[in-house]
Amino acid sequence: MPADFISGVELSRRLYRDAVEPLLARHFPGLPHTAALIGPGSEVLGFDTERSTDHDWGPRLQLFLATSDEDLFGKLDELLSSRLPPTIAGYPTSLVATEHGTRHLRHTTGRVQHGVVIASLSSWLSGHLGFDPLTTITARDWLATPTQTLAEVTAGAVHHDGLGLLHPARQALAWYPDDVWRYVLACQWQRISQEEAFVGRCGEVGDELGSAVVAARLVRDLMRLCLLLHRTYPPYSKWLGTAFARLPVAAQLTPALTAALTADNWHDREAALVIAYEAVAALHNNLGLTAPVDPRVRSYHNRPFRVLHAERFAQALLAGIDDPVLRALPVTGAIDQFVDSTDALSHRTRSRALGTALYPD
Repeated sequence: MPADFISGVELSRRLYRDAVEPLLARHFPGLPHTAALIGPGSEVLGFDTERSTDHDWGPRLQLFLATSDEDLFGKLDELLSSRLPPTIAGYPTSLVATEHGTRHLRHTTGRVQHGVVIASLSSWLSGHLGFDPLTTITARDWLATPTQTLAEVTAGAVHHDGLGLLHPARQALAWYPDDVWRYVLACQWQRISQEEAFVGRCGEVGDELGSAVVAARLVRDLMRLCLLLHRTYPPYSKWLGTAFARLPVAAQLTPALTAALTADNWHDREAALVIAYEAVAALHNNLGLTAPVDPRVRSYHNRPFRVLHAERFAQALLAGIDDPVLRALPVTGAIDQFVDSTDALSHRTRSRALGTALYPD
């Protein structure tokens, strides 16, 4: 392997520029195509490091053709297998599958087990998302699609868009429509409102472990809320902290969130969360999505626990939604706000079915 790590996006760019594009020009001159690196993978989100190279990482990209050119898929695969160079930028171009279902960089001679996915753009998008973003995107489409999946299609890199369709698709998915955004934000505030009093209640009965678990859940929800407020799709748990750290508000909030996680008693835990609540409430008000909502904490009814009563922010957002259908939905939100199973969220048929079950109309 090269001594100096380069990002997966840059490696993909070199694969296309130095190897795939010249082969296409020579053997299929004028063939309309789109080349990109989108979909699963830490490198697509820009989070890959040298550690990422140990599996499912390497010189790879998607090569999209028009549906009318599907008869060329096999010929292109054969061309790349037989004619790609053995290395790109010092990395092997062979990604060899193992019995565990992962692929690993391996130096090989002869045919290359390349990392180029050849597909029609419409079928790939529909398969990955569960819908075609180049047609009408419904509210159910938005709500049944995990934010990780939306991030995978809108991040990464487009090396060449000869079909002229991938850029419009990514633009269509760049962020939620305004009413959907307000609804998702409202549901995130609602999640916080449902547990913010439990940090003190658990601690009051001597359950410091339970209090810490609730605090950790609230920290996670606050981080996701901040990403949503900054119009950034929250990634799945492995990269949530990394994505959050890139937000402008992270420097202000990280000390309080860290203190909430490391406190050894519920009083300190609550005090740290109070700082975070009021900072995120101020961030909400600064966006002007609703009339200003009092960002100060208060007692939880007649109990001695300090909370934001985050449902106030949810109610303000819901009241500003123009679409009566969205406004009438249960305050459950997008699928990854009410489903927490990787096997459900990463399986498009299952996630779509769950979304349809909750939002049948």
